[in-house]
Amino acid sequence: MKILRIDSSTTGASSVTREMTGLIMEKLKADNPDAEVVTRDLGVEPLAHLNPITTGAIRMGEDDWTDDMKAAAPPEKAILDEFLSADVVVIGAPMYNFTIPSALKSWIDRLGVPRVTFRYSEDGPEGLVDGHRIIVASGRGGSYGDDSPADYQEGLLKTFFNFIGVTDITIIRAEGVGMPGGREKAMAAAKEQIAKL
Repeated sequence: MKILRIDSSTTGASSVTREMTGLIMEKLKADNPDAEVVTRDLGVEPLAHLNPITTGAIRMGEDDWTDDMKAAAPPEKAILDEFLSADVVVIGAPMYNFTIPSALKSWIDRLGVPRVTFRYSEDGPEGLVDGHRIIVASGRGGSYGDDSPADYQEGLLKTFFNFIGVTDITIIRAEGVGMPGGREKAMAAAKEQIAKL
């Protein structure tokens, strides 16, 4: 088994989602001691936002690449291959201004590749990614519940991963962490959920 851990919080040691991804990894490694673990910290080493060169390297055929696209292609492909080769992906996803951090969005942008992770047919879009499990460590300063119109965080992640074919998605939520006494209460609830993974 291969586990890919993605962190995206920029708040360092005080991060709720980093604490959660750490606890999730401890649980997964205890259950799968021989698992290979790969870690990518987007909060510390963010990927650049897509530009014409990286977009071309990801989406165009090799015959249409410029020299710059040829140079950009190997590291861009490595990000996608890292995701595709994982059996379980643990994602630390704090809510920043009602959505995910831009660094996490930049990572996701490299996974949505036509004819590789999804395609369009006469019946509409079809996800091509099979057999993956996603576990999202969701941190929220306020309390939003499951169906808030202000949620462009968990909803975005579920929509994207469903779109590329991943349906095994578990969300572990720590909500209301910015409220008085909220972090302790939220983390206690999150730990209960993690223990059930």
